[in-house]
Amino acid sequence: MAYVFCNDCGHRNRTESNFCSACGSALDLASDHTITLPNVDPLLDAPGTADDVHVDLSTVPDDCGVLIVRSGAQAGERFALRATVTHLGRHPDSEIMLDDITVSRRHAEVERTAAGYVSRDAGSLNGTYVNQQRIEEALLSQGDELQVGKFRLVFFERAQ
Repeated sequence: MAYVFCNDCGHRNRTESNFCSACGSALDLASDHTITLPNVDPLLDAPGTADDVHVDLSTVPDDCGVLIVRSGAQAGERFALRATVTHLGRHPDSEIMLDDITVSRRHAEVERTAAGYVSRDAGSLNGTYVNQQRIEEALLSQGDELQVGKFRLVFFERAQ
């Protein structure tokens, strides 16, 4: 499922929404804007302000999807998904290396398929989550949140 982010509070809303379900602001449905991803306190799940991640959708590559780290030590980092299979894990050979004990050496992978980008758990100890649901495999949509250990990454791709 794709999502529309509120430009005022950063809340993720369903695509058919015209107003933010968190703050009530009118949603701007145009695709080339900046989105603010509020930093999340992992214990309280309360939004922060100082470390918010700003995503200018015009900078998302045309030819591939991108994962942007929303929380964790690497917040704000962007990873283009150019390879057919992109590996996420603590192992130094991973295309997306997430250095934390909550991440398995070979934690997850994202495969570029004809249907879109598919996220798969790679037998990790702590599991892989998409939109807070544990998955073995899931098709990623615009705005989906992929959780690997304590890292939360948001998936974006340029609308064609």
